[in-house]
Amino acid sequence: MHQRLLFAGTAAAALLAGCQATKSTTASAPKAIVETLGTTPVPAAEFAYVYRKNNSADTQFGTRASVQEYLDLYTNFKLKVLAAEQRGLDTTQAFRQELEGYKQQLAQPYLTEKSVTDQLVREAYDRLSKEISAAHILIRVAPDAAPKDTLAAYEKAMALRQRVTSGGEDFGQVARQTSEDPSARDNGGSLGYFTAMQMVYPFETAAYSTPAGQVSQPVRTRFGYHLIKVNEVRPAQGEMKVAHLMIRATPGMPAADSVTAKKKIDELYARLSRRNENWDKLVGQFSEDAGSAPNGGELPAFGTGRMIPSFEEAAFKLQNPGDLAPPVQTPYGWHIIKLLEKQPVPTFEAMEPTLKSKVSKDSRSELNRTAFLKRVRRENNFVENQAVKDYALAKADTALVQGRFAYAAPVASTKASKTTTDYSTLFTIQGKPYLVKDFLTFAQQNQRPRPSAEPRFAMQQLYDQYVDQSLTEFEKANLETKYEDYRMLVKEYRDGILLFQLMDEKVWTKAVEDTVGLQKFFADNQAQYQWGPRVQATVISAASPELRTRAQQQLRAGSYPVRRGMPTSVSFRAGTADIEPAGRAALEELANRLSIDPALMLTITARTKRGESASLVARRNASVLKYLTALGVSANQMRTAAGKPAAADAQLTVMSTNPAALEESLNEKNPLAVQIQQRNFQQGESKAVDQFMASGPGSYTTEAEGRYYTIIVDKVLPAGPKTLADTRGQATSDYQNYLEKEWLNQLRTQYPVTINQAEVDKLVTK
Repeated sequence: MHQRLLFAGTAAAALLAGCQATKSTTASAPKAIVETLGTTPVPAAEFAYVYRKNNSADTQFGTRASVQEYLDLYTNFKLKVLAAEQRGLDTTQAFRQELEGYKQQLAQPYLTEKSVTDQLVREAYDRLSKEISAAHILIRVAPDAAPKDTLAAYEKAMALRQRVTSGGEDFGQVARQTSEDPSARDNGGSLGYFTAMQMVYPFETAAYSTPAGQVSQPVRTRFGYHLIKVNEVRPAQGEMKVAHLMIRATPGMPAADSVTAKKKIDELYARLSRRNENWDKLVGQFSEDAGSAPNGGELPAFGTGRMIPSFEEAAFKLQNPGDLAPPVQTPYGWHIIKLLEKQPVPTFEAMEPTLKSKVSKDSRSELNRTAFLKRVRRENNFVENQAVKDYALAKADTALVQGRFAYAAPVASTKASKTTTDYSTLFTIQGKPYLVKDFLTFAQQNQRPRPSAEPRFAMQQLYDQYVDQSLTEFEKANLETKYEDYRMLVKEYRDGILLFQLMDEKVWTKAVEDTVGLQKFFADNQAQYQWGPRVQATVISAASPELRTRAQQQLRAGSYPVRRGMPTSVSFRAGTADIEPAGRAALEELANRLSIDPALMLTITARTKRGESASLVARRNASVLKYLTALGVSANQMRTAAGKPAAADAQLTVMSTNPAALEESLNEKNPLAVQIQQRNFQQGESKAVDQFMASGPGSYTTEAEGRYYTIIVDKVLPAGPKTLADTRGQATSDYQNYLEKEWLNQLRTQYPVTINQAEVDKLVTK
C-alpha cells in the first residue's frame, strides 16, 4: 500500500515547477522527535513532512495503519542512512560532487518567476490553436554584436523589406538571392507549417502577430534579423492517435535483409487490407517495435511537426478511424499505420504540465530569467556604486576585445583610502560587498575575442554577466533558508545517495559476487525453486495445412539448405587448383559464416571442364579445404565430393541442422508462412502446447487464430527441483532480499529504535 521509494530520484525535479510559490520559511532546530535510533533523534517535523508528501493522495492517508506502516519503512531507511554516515560515506569527494550536481538540478525551479511562467504557458496554449505557413529572409548578426554591426544588419533587413513590400519584388526570389539561411537558395525561405513551441520565441511571436499575406518588421533572434512573410494561417489540425506495425529496416543493413523486410511488410499489408485479418493479432505476432506491439501498436498522440515527416505525412492523410496507410519507410524501418482517432487540441489543464516543461527549455525562458533577476535585485537589496562601476569599466582596453585581457589584483593597502581602487565595493547584495578586483578577475576568465567591438562595450557586457551570475549564486546559496520544500528535497537526495552506496555494497553487488553465499541460500530454499509440468517439443506454426505438412516432412531430414547470402561456387585458374581472386573473396565471406555458426555444414563438389585432367577434382577440393581451414573453419564442418564436368569449377552447398534454415527456406515467398520452435515448454508458455501437455510423447495437430499447428512432443519432463543455473536471476533477487533483511536486523540491534508514540499519533487523523 505504501511501498514508495523513500529517497528522491532525478524525476522528482520535474515535480518542483512553480514551487517557489511555497511560503518561505526560516530553518530552525526541530524540538520534537518521532523516534530515536540508538542516540540519534529523528525530527518529528521531518517524518511528518515526508509522510504527507508521499501519502497524501492515498485513500488510507491518516489512518493508524498507514502511519505505522510508513514509519516502519522510514525507520529502515534512516537506519541505513545512519550506517552510511557512521562509515563516513558522506565525507567523500565523490559523494559531495554527486550531491552538488543534484542540488544544481533541484535549484532550477526556484530560480524562475512563476507568474511569468504561467503567462507564457497560457500564451503558448492559445497559439497552439493555429498553424502558420511562412517563409523568411535572414540577415545574420551575433547575439552580442557591437551596436554598429547590429544597426548595419537592421538597416539591411529594412531595405530588403522595402523591396518585397513597396517594391513589389517576389519574396521567395529575394530570399534566394539575399537570405543568409543556406536552405533559402533551394526553398525560397519556405518553412512550411509550424505551430507554437517549434520556433525560437521572438520569431514565433512575430509570425503570430503578422496577418496572412503580409511581411513582418525585422525581428531579432539569436541568429540575426528575420523578415517573415506569413503565407497562410489555418486552424490547428490537433493531434491524432495511431497504431503501427513495424518491420525494422535500418539504412546500413545488408541489402538481402532489407529486401526481406520489404517482403514482410508488403505481405502484412496485403493480409490487413485485402484479407481483413485481425490487426492486434498480426501486430502481436510480427511487429518489431517491442514498446508498442503488446498494446496493439498504439503510439502516443502527436500533432504537426512532432513525428518523422514521412510518417507524419502518411498519418495525417488518414481520415476515418480504422483506415490504413500503405507501408511507409522511415530511418527505423517500414510501417503500416492505422488511424485510431483524431483529437482536437487538448484542454489547457491536460497540456499545462508539458507546456511548463517546454517553456523552461524554450528561448522564451529569457523573459522568465529577466523577471527573476529583477525580483532578486529587489528582494536582496542590490545596491550599485556608479562611480566605482565607471572606474571598473575604464579598465577595458584593446587587449580585451582581442581576448588577451590580463589582470592581477594589486596588493591591498592597509591604510584607509578615499580614492577608488581595485578593492572598492562595486555593488552589494544584502550588504555583502562585491569588489572591483573580483569582477576584473571574472572578466579575464570569461573574455573572448571580439575584434569589431568597442572595449568599453565589451566590458559592460561582461559586467552585466557578472551581476546576473552574482545575484543568481546569492539566491541559490540561500534557497535552503527560504524554502522548506527545497531544503527537505535536498535532504532526501543526500540520504538517497548514501543509501544507494551502502545498499550496493551490502546487498546488490554482494548478492552477485558472493557465489558461495548464493549457493547456500539456494540449497536452503530449494523448495521454492521447482519445475512445473514441462515437455520437450517441436512446434510448427503454418499459414495453411499444406505448408504445415510440407514443413513437417522436411523437418524429418534434420538438415536444411542455406541459400541466402551464401556463395554457390568458386572458380580456379584454367587447368590448375589455384583459386581465382573472386573465388577467394567468396570463400572468405563463407568462412566467416561457418566460423560463427557451428550448425552449418559445407559440401565442396569440385568439377573439371572439358579437356582438364580428372585428377584436378581431388586437388581442387583439397585447395578449397586448405584455404578455409587457414581461415579458421573446423574440418568437422566440411566434406568433399566429385561432380560431373560443368561450367563451375567447384560447387558450394551449405546445409544447417538449425530449423531456422528450414523456416527461412519455406518463407522465401511469404515471410510469415511458417514458424518453427524447438525447445522446452512450461505450462502456460504456449496455448497450442498446453493442449497436449498431459498427452505424452507423440505428434498432434491443432488450429488456433487462423494458424495451423503441429506439436511434436519428444519427451515429458518430470516436475522437480531446478538447478541454480536454471533460475539464477530469481534466486539472486531473493538472496538480495534476504541479505537486506538480515542487515536490517543487525542495524536494529546496533541502533535500538525508540518510538515517541505521542508524535506518531499526531499524524493519525482517521
